[in-house]
Amino acid sequence: MNQPSPDEGTPEQRRPEQRDRPRPEPIQDVAQPRPISLAHPVIAGYNGSGSSRNALAYAAGMARRLGRPLLMVYVTSPGVYCEPLTGQVVGLLRDADSLERWLLTELDQSADASELEVHVRTRRGSPARELASIAAEFSADALVIGAPRHFWHHLAGSVPGWLARNARCPVIVVP
Repeated sequence: MNQPSPDEGTPEQRRPEQRDRPRPEPIQDVAQPRPISLAHPVIAGYNGSGSSRNALAYAAGMARRLGRPLLMVYVTSPGVYCEPLTGQVVGLLRDADSLERWLLTELDQSADASELEVHVRTRRGSPARELASIAAEFSADALVIGAPRHFWHHLAGSVPGWLARNARCPVIVVP
């Protein structure tokens, strides 16, 4: 008597690891040009510190060796504060073009960016959560960040520590 394979049957009869597995797509005979996408980049979290410069140089070298794009991510504070006299909530605006130029200049000063596909993204919010979110969004091959500057970050928790526990990709912390 032939037993059905584990892949056969209704989704409820399959093992849990087989229920959610995507089915392979049929192979097409004609190769069509693929749009340029930012898939599986090496992400460099940058904040202007010395250790983040080292992390940027390391990430650029890693992206070159792996043949992957480099994605520089700069996370700013939410930029919202409360005016003490009026109680009005004020949002600070930053010039995105000048910020992108500054980040690309920092890359040129700390690493050889030739022959690299470089992208820059800025986010607002918690650095750890935003870096983890963008790494998951682009299915990053690695997330490279600088080590914390202050001793109390090692005691009270730090961005690298949170990312090591919560990110869905390898996290490399560069001193």
